[in-house]
Amino acid sequence: MAEIHIGTSGWSYPSWRPDFYPAGADPTEFLGHYAQRFDTVELNTTGYRLPAEEQFHRWREQVPDGFTFAVKMPLTRLDRVGTFVERAQALGDRLGPIRIVLPSARDDGVLAFLTGSLDPSLRVVFDFRHATWEGVEGVVRVNDLAAEPFRYVRMREPPYSDADLEELAARLRPPAWVFFRHEDAPTAPTYASRLRVLLGKR
Repeated sequence: MAEIHIGTSGWSYPSWRPDFYPAGADPTEFLGHYAQRFDTVELNTTGYRLPAEEQFHRWREQVPDGFTFAVKMPLTRLDRVGTFVERAQALGDRLGPIRIVLPSARDDGVLAFLTGSLDPSLRVVFDFRHATWEGVEGVVRVNDLAAEPFRYVRMREPPYSDADLEELAARLRPPAWVFFRHEDAPTAPTYASRLRVLLGKR
């Protein structure tokens, strides 16, 4: 199950001390601690402001081989897509899926532009937020467990019982990325750890 990656949405949460991070840990140390427990994280900060390329390099240097960042890309302007991808690729082999968030109504021209212009080697997943996108095929969609060539699952409605997590574990097929939503208490790491155990990952 090495190809099923499990983590949380973000990592920089002081309220996760002392139950997840050590009581005295500085926020600059959080990512290093996090990467000792999980092999992926959803990078949400990129959805609000595109960091400089140097920041992506710094994140890359703080995690071990095999760790991946799932990067959020809000689609605000098509002419910025290339710049966004170029900076995200500074993560090198730590770059996981790029989640493109589309909040507006369906626009097949925009979808054609994205699928036709992005490097096919990139793992791209679409986070459609408008009901008119229902039924779109041929792309990886968030929370589509039948998607190909990979699956991307966002667990956004805690709490989760053991039965909930057991059902998810039974349905997951590799390769897949799974992320649990941040809450003030470190419930997301707890759920992620439990799912890892259910999948035989320690």
